[in-house]
Amino acid sequence: MVRQFDYHEMTEVFRRFEAANPAPRTELDYTNAFTLLVAVVLSAQATDVGVNRATRDLFAVADTPGKMLALGLDAVTEHVRTIGLFRNKAKNVIALSRILVDDYGGEVPDSRAALQSLPGVGRKSANVVLNAWFRHPAQPVDTHIFRVGNRSGIAPGRDVAAVERAIEDNVPARFQQNAHHWLVLHGRYICLARKPRCPDCLIRDICLYEDKTQ
Repeated sequence: MVRQFDYHEMTEVFRRFEAANPAPRTELDYTNAFTLLVAVVLSAQATDVGVNRATRDLFAVADTPGKMLALGLDAVTEHVRTIGLFRNKAKNVIALSRILVDDYGGEVPDSRAALQSLPGVGRKSANVVLNAWFRHPAQPVDTHIFRVGNRSGIAPGRDVAAVERAIEDNVPARFQQNAHHWLVLHGRYICLARKPRCPDCLIRDICLYEDKTQ
């Protein structure tokens, strides 16, 4: 396993990310906590672009749990049919909307445990909502962050839980809020899985990856 950056290296890495993109955000489209939650549930094994295309019309008519329930399962299913696993995801959207209405007064809770109790919401999804909407320094770890963390030395770990802990424990506090956004974008556009774009990398001189592309 690649060694982890020391404090000074970590600070310089995120200083560069911040300088290049001072206010990063998720690429999912949303207007409130509920639409963010639904978008995140729909994004599992799907691209943000594909989710945004499907939710544009859906959120225009159903941007609250009550409106989603009124729309009904068949209509929700039709709206999201272009997304992978759409039938099961539509059922989860209706089910979580029912729970939000019945148990939370139609509001999205700001508790990780409460969020994870909702259908289709795992730890990563809960962390996205906590970070992007409630501004908690939660660290959702997806495949991009797992790859970047291990490849570069920013946050090595054998599983997503270890990578999450490494980010929480070692990224300087001032960068915690935006850390996962920078890492996701870096993995999505620069530190690609098959052929990383090392010549375009902001942290090429610090990164511990040995097989850098030319």
